[in-house]
Amino acid sequence: GVSHVLTLALQELSLLCKRDVNGVGMLYDLLRSRWLQALLKIYECLQHYLGKRPAPVTLQARALSREVVELLREAPPSGEIKELRRLLRSPHFKAALLSAHDTVAQKDFEPTLPPLPDNIPENEEAMRIVCLVKNNQPLGATIKRHEITGDITVARVIHGGLADRSGLLYAGDKLVEVNGVPVEGLEPEQVINIL
Repeated sequence: GVSHVLTLALQELSLLCKRDVNGVGMLYDLLRSRWLQALLKIYECLQHYLGKRPAPVTLQARALSREVVELLREAPPSGEIKELRRLLRSPHFKAALLSAHDTVAQKDFEPTLPPLPDNIPENEEAMRIVCLVKNNQPLGATIKRHEITGDITVARVIHGGLADRSGLLYAGDKLVEVNGVPVEGLEPEQVINIL
């Protein structure tokens, strides 16, 4: 998670500090690094989401509706009370609206990340899990096989495309897995079909 990325950043900083006495160039490079910018974008999006996330007042609207109907029985009779009791007891209101409310209120809509693959090489510098949701639009990136390592990498990111707008994919990024499918040993054409 974020703490792991920050730990890696601190390790990188300690190495850079040994080489740069003043640290100004190193700090400048760090603040301009793509991975830090992407991490900050993700953090800002999550903070925005947490600040605006609606929360249900109750998880059991059907039970509350039954309580209100019982309380209305004891109230002095009036046209408004009879109408409210009739509405609260109607099958459309109970079955459709209140059941739908309770179902949605009890679900967890928090974003979840897929588990990390088990076979991550120990010598990797850093790994990012990128989740891009695309509908009918193209990804906006091309891939190729690296001539020396044979890895599938991002060849280029097309300006204005989905990958470019997300800020999460960069030319040279190695693809390890796409949609839960490991890409090691696959041809770029096969990976494109998975994308």
